Amino acid sequence: MGVNVRNEIESRVACGTLTIDLVALVANYEQLCQRTAPAKAAAVVKADAYGLGAAQVAPALYDAGCRDFFVAHFIEAIRLRPHLGADARIFVLNGLLPGSEADCAELGVVPVLNSLEQVANWSATAKARNATLPAAIQFDTGMSRLGLQPEDIDTLLAEPDRLTGVHVDIVMSHLACGDEPEHAANERQLERMVAIRERFADAKLSFANSAGIFLGEEYRGDLARPGIALYGGAPLADGDNPMQAVVKLEVGVVQTRTVPAGAEIGYGASFVAPQEMRLATIAAGYADGLPRHLSNSGAAWFGGVRLPIVGRVSMDSIILDVSALPADALKLGSMVELIGPHQTLETIAADAGTISYEILTSLGRRYNRQYRRPEAAARNS
Repeated sequence: MGVNVRNEIESRVACGTLTIDLVALVANYEQLCQRTAPAKAAAVVKADAYGLGAAQVAPALYDAGCRDFFVAHFIEAIRLRPHLGADARIFVLNGLLPGSEADCAELGVVPVLNSLEQVANWSATAKARNATLPAAIQFDTGMSRLGLQPEDIDTLLAEPDRLTGVHVDIVMSHLACGDEPEHAANERQLERMVAIRERFADAKLSFANSAGIFLGEEYRGDLARPGIALYGGAPLADGDNPMQAVVKLEVGVVQTRTVPAGAEIGYGASFVAPQEMRLATIAAGYADGLPRHLSNSGAAWFGGVRLPIVGRVSMDSIILDVSALPADALKLGSMVELIGPHQTLETIAADAGTISYEILTSLGRRYNRQYRRPEAAARNS
């Protein structure tokens, strides 16, 4: 069986359809570019572009003018490089594990150096190649996750030989509370980052993530790094979401039934029918990125009607209370909405007690993935 035939069959028999709107994604990127101007906007495409497919997402952003891309791990950079033009820069946020420096230099990828040890390893690689290699340096301004600490900065500047062969293109840090505009940590981190930038006067500043772009001009620096906002997630915890929705998820019904009052529903009999109910079982579960914490709390939608989840979410299935629908509304193969016009990423995440990032990055590979592409890209594909 050829690949094209297999793909066509899989698209017809998948348990659900995950629609990824690259037109909306590009529109989100263009909106963020307008907000950051005159600073530039990069694109964070780590974790396979937040689960939506870096091989599809990154080229769409490249065609829209993006030239700076951030991944978390070097292996992601290796996989991404063939999908981008030679003028695109790929940055590795976690820096490099020992032994990968030569490969990184050969591929032309830029590491984000997070420790003096990583600085030393990158400098040694530059010396071995008799070359000057670009780098970004991350500083911990208050998140205690990655980056050089204050005493490391003093060491680095007092001993400039540590940077032999290294050209520091960018200095950067990461906001811990950017999605809460009133949080005092934002100003503290900004003050520390401004002071650090003054000590590296020749480097560009990258500070704002998606939320940081909305905190004000002083946070944007020279290169913003939006992630979740590109994919339609709300950049701030409160208020309306200014971004266009990128993801729609519909899942198929595999069985409907009527159960009497007192019927026990799902694993552990965690839900008992209070009266006669009509149920529908749909063909996706926690293996497909629909968290078990949606049990007895989340919902699907059909025809504008909310269909509560009853019982525990299983690995491959979820039971819905469809009593509010006409008896013949759902049948084998009917599609219900899990993410879409009636239920945003933030809504399903809240029902699951998590965040939109986790929902996106968990969406499984068993769905039929359909990409809506910009017209020019569609014509060239």
